[in-house]
Amino acid sequence: MSQKVIGFHYTLSVGGSEVESSLNAEPLYFLTQAQNIIPGLEKEIVSLNVGDKKTINVPCAEAYGEVNDELIAKVQKSQFPDGAQIQVGDQFQLENTEGSPIFQVTGIEGDEVTINGNHPMAGQDLTFDVEIMLSREATQEEIDHGHVHGPDGSHSH
Repeated sequence: MSQKVIGFHYTLSVGGSEVESSLNAEPLYFLTQAQNIIPGLEKEIVSLNVGDKKTINVPCAEAYGEVNDELIAKVQKSQFPDGAQIQVGDQFQLENTEGSPIFQVTGIEGDEVTINGNHPMAGQDLTFDVEIMLSREATQEEIDHGHVHGPDGSHSH
């Protein structure tokens, strides 16, 4: 199957509550077969045509996965840089390498800080209401780079 660029508007809901929407913004564009969006969503979108609307339910296993308890830890404030003003919600990487998890501070009790390296939506089933706005063949440059170069394929780096 050839690679395509698909553009779509979406509204994301979790547990019946709307989390985010692209309806008042540009559509989200992605390159198929390039792991640009979660697998469960791509699997359903690739069969749709421009103008199609669909509600897509994505189980957590095909979205951000189950919660991995090994990525949740309690550490001492002293393990952070001197003078760091640590707050719940802060995010950081332990290593500055591609694919290294981003940790979020999820709790502070005294000198103990709870950090979580799971994606914030791990363990949650997601519901997307989508409308397909664009579907075209990907350019060779987009395929080589692994991402979309704009709606018409003419973006430069």
